Amino acid sequence: MPFAHPLRDAKVTVLRTVLLAACGLGLAGCDAIDSINPFASEKYKTEVTPDIPADKLYSQGLAKLEDRDYDAATKKFEDLDKQYAYSDWSRKAVLMTAYSNYEGARYEDAISASKRYLQRHPGSKDAAYAQYLLAMSHYKQIPDVTRDQERSEKALVALTELVQKYPTSEYAADAKAKIQITRDQLAGKEMEIGRYYLERRNFPAAINRFRDVVSKYQTTRHVEEALERLAEAYMALGITGEAQTAAAVLGHNFPDSPWYKDAYNLLQSGGLQPREEKGSWISKAFRGIIGMDTRTAEAQ
Repeated sequence: MPFAHPLRDAKVTVLRTVLLAACGLGLAGCDAIDSINPFASEKYKTEVTPDIPADKLYSQGLAKLEDRDYDAATKKFEDLDKQYAYSDWSRKAVLMTAYSNYEGARYEDAISASKRYLQRHPGSKDAAYAQYLLAMSHYKQIPDVTRDQERSEKALVALTELVQKYPTSEYAADAKAKIQITRDQLAGKEMEIGRYYLERRNFPAAINRFRDVVSKYQTTRHVEEALERLAEAYMALGITGEAQTAAAVLGHNFPDSPWYKDAYNLLQSGGLQPREEKGSWISKAFRGIIGMDTRTAEAQ
């Protein structure tokens, strides 16, 4: 019979007790975690939500438009574009996103969506309309003439591109009318700055502004005043030949204009008469626009 070692047996007993206690605590710990986990009894299941049919999403977007809920309409069309990418539904969705943003006066978003449409579908049947939305989104943001005219310049570029790229579209006529309004706005800004310089007797700076109006915006209502102001500024500098030419061109093209009467009286006060110098930039500018108008009429 083997000899029993009291100390060794005591250590074994203690070790067994500790192991059993640890196991018990471990199980209890697991039970405790389960008791505070509300999802412990549930098994996670992956569920795939089916896409809403494209025609239904599109109809929902149209319904929101009719309700004038433009934010909700935009969301529907954006969802349609995402869920049915690279399809004809996506094409329609991008265009309607631009339209709903435009109607909701979110012009920057309308510009982004219009550009996206034109990049993806430049040759589509609705490309002209996308260009129109792009141009009108700039046009609607044209500020008062006293403020910076960057929006006017962008509107002019977009409207001109519409007329050039889609001359037979149903939007071309309206674009042409708005081009004239936009050009008038830009000319008005130049006139405002020119008058500012003229009042402060900074004649060269004033001439540069009035020259821009005569050179770039001859078909606007501001050109008559611009010619008279040029006569004033050139007379003040003693450049009488250009002053006479400005008055002569003004009288030839706008004989009944009150601005011509002012220019004529100004020259008379200096003992001069309106007389056109054919080599003057003013004369050349107007000959250029008359020639261009003649060629345009012949082409039509």
